Amino acid sequence: MQETEVKTQNKMGYMPCGKLVLSMSLPMMLSMLFQALYNIVDSVFVARINESALTAVSLAFPIQTLIIALVGGTGVGVNARLSAKLGEHNLEEVNYTAGNAITISCIYSIVMILIAKLTSGVYFDMMTPDVQIREYGISYVFIVLCLSPALTFQMLFERLLQSTGKTVYSMISQIVGAVINIIMDPILIFGLCGLPAMGTKGAALATVFGQTVACFIGLFCNLKYNNEIKFGKKYFRLHKQTVANIFAVGIPSIVMQSIASVMNFGMNRILLSFSSTAAAVFGVYFKLQSFIFLPVFGLNNGLVPIIAYNFGARRPDRIKDTLKHGVVYAVAIMLFGVFAFELLPVQLLSIFDASENMLAIGTPALRIIAIHFVLAGFSIVCMSSFQALGHGVLSMWVSLIRQLVVLLPCAYILSGAIGLNGAWAAFPIAEVVALTISVIFMKKYVKPQLDSLA
Repeated sequence: MQETEVKTQNKMGYMPCGKLVLSMSLPMMLSMLFQALYNIVDSVFVARINESALTAVSLAFPIQTLIIALVGGTGVGVNARLSAKLGEHNLEEVNYTAGNAITISCIYSIVMILIAKLTSGVYFDMMTPDVQIREYGISYVFIVLCLSPALTFQMLFERLLQSTGKTVYSMISQIVGAVINIIMDPILIFGLCGLPAMGTKGAALATVFGQTVACFIGLFCNLKYNNEIKFGKKYFRLHKQTVANIFAVGIPSIVMQSIASVMNFGMNRILLSFSSTAAAVFGVYFKLQSFIFLPVFGLNNGLVPIIAYNFGARRPDRIKDTLKHGVVYAVAIMLFGVFAFELLPVQLLSIFDASENMLAIGTPALRIIAIHFVLAGFSIVCMSSFQALGHGVLSMWVSLIRQLVVLLPCAYILSGAIGLNGAWAAFPIAEVVALTISVIFMKKYVKPQLDSLA
């Protein structure tokens, strides 16, 4: 595609912002909903094995979060860099960004396989002495890590499609992968269709199988439809400045998402001091809240390329309009989550075959934690602007303060002072602090940057 065609055809530069945000974000929000549905269905099937299996998969979640943090955080850097260069109509840099991202993903895949062989057993030895939970968890994590290249390249190919505004193809990739995952879960977990019952191993294999199919769909869509990126041998060679620019935004995003894994680890240690059921409730909460938060993260994925593109094109008016629409949509989604968690906690927990003990712990947990959802929606949109405008480190600081400086210490102190419900109360407290910091950063860094473009 010639430079003049890019100028006239890419919708991120001319479509009305309200319509643009929806056209970019809705496909990703829909695909994230399917991903959330998979997360819930996966745990529902695992819960049918027994509560130990559910606890094991819940304890494995921080490791999965670390994988997603590494790959997804790098993807944010790729997304912001590629979209900005597209806005500047610098097509050579667009190609170098895409090619270098593929090479980086190859390196990640090798590293994750080595980590799987060295750390799977050590992690669960550290988390629990329960032999059955350890056995379930080790087999699950080993498979997920060893076969993680499928997830690595799935996420990369989706990011490349998102960066050029082709979010419909990214949606197709994610939805097909999630649907296949959901179909394969009961077959591999319980041994249907003549296959042996594999328990948590089956859940892990179903996950990887879905990711592999999604990976190949993403590759096909990039080669056939993503004409604004040209793949060539010279672009795969690591280019120092390109890699530096990717990680200037990517590293803070990696750290930010890794913090969530550390928070999960710390919360599980606090909750296991009460009971394994409390840790299972925390795992179930994360599966349920993904149905609310993942669509907002899908919205975030739609906002980043729009903001980055218009920053490259020096259009602050479009950036501000995009952010306003993003806040409205995010808050609306979060309000739905508040109503669901406050009014239907028992019904939501019952999806996972919750025992009486789990219901007793989980019902107040969902109601207390849900208080912070609306505030979180606003903070996520703020972080979209930080990442897209090259201030990824600001997002990192917001996340660091929210989850490690405030949430974990509050959970530890309050759980010791007033019991288990004190741990849940730490979530809304941490979000108030995060919102305050986000507003300060928006006024101090983003507003002057946008004013300078006028």
